[in-house]
Parts: sequence; structure tokens; C-alpha cells
Amino acid sequence: YAKLAELKIADANFQLGNFEEAIFAYEEFENLHPRNEAIPYVIFMTGMCHFKQIDTPDRDQTPARNALETFSRLNRDFPNDPYAVKAQEHINACLRSLAQSELSIGRFYYKSRHYKAALRRFKNVLTRYPDVGVHQTALRHIMQAEASLSEISRADSSSILPFF
Repeated sequence: YAKLAELKIADANFQLGNFEEAIFAYEEFENLHPRNEAIPYVIFMTGMCHFKQIDTPDRDQTPARNALETFSRLNRDFPNDPYAVKAQEHINACLRSLAQSELSIGRFYYKSRHYKAALRRFKNVLTRYPDVGVHQTALRHIMQAEASLSEISRADSSSILPFF
């Protein structure tokens, strides 16, 4: 019953919204009982603790990255476990949050007239997060940033006077 009690302490912390304490308890359980049959559940719940801390895309994305890493480890280590299937849905949500964050940062750079930095962010969305539903938005922003850069380039080349 001691192992079950350790696991229930972690679950209670999760239910109370004490995610940092729950993460510690789940990780401690995994370290103490690495071969226990509940390890896929423990990894999934650790990922859920990180996942529940994800805020809006304009906020720090560390919880999204941590959740993504934890869920990916679950899929890698226990690919046929039912919790790995559940984790896949959350992986997609983490990727979407990270992609939207990149778009948000890119839009900030674009509004600040830092078009090269914005363009880099928008292209990152296409390369890192191609299948999360923001592909078209990223393409539209890439076109705007490239158009702004070409306008600046034309303006700079027309302002240069030839030497005679």
C-alpha cells in the first residue's frame, strides 16, 4: 500500500492544482520504482502537470516545452500504452501553443519594423510546426514581411545618388 499511497499523494496535489508538488511526487515515484507498471501513468500525469500550466501564447512557453518533452518521452518509451495515445492529443496542443507563440513574437517584430526578425519567426513556424493549423497564417505573414523588406530595399536603392 505504500507505493499506492505515494502515487495518491501526487494525484492529490494534481487535483488541488499544486502542480509543482505533484511533479516532484510523480518524479520521486518514478525514481524510487522505475519498473512499476504505473510508470506510463506517472509520466502522463507529469506531462499533465506541465500542460495545465500552459498560459496564453504571449506568455512564457516553458510549460509547453516541458509538457511536450514529457509526452514525447512517454510515446518513445511506451508507444503501445493507452496513455501514449492520450498524450498525442496533448502533444498537438503543445505544438500549437508553441507555434502561436512564434507567430505572436513575429507579429511584435513586424509591428516594430524589424522585418528580418519577424520573417525568421514566421519561417520558424513553417519549419518547426508544419501541421498544427497555423500554416496559412504564417505564410500570409511571410508574404507581408517580404513585401516590407523589398519596399525598404527599393527605397534604399533609389536614395543612393550616382557619383559623377
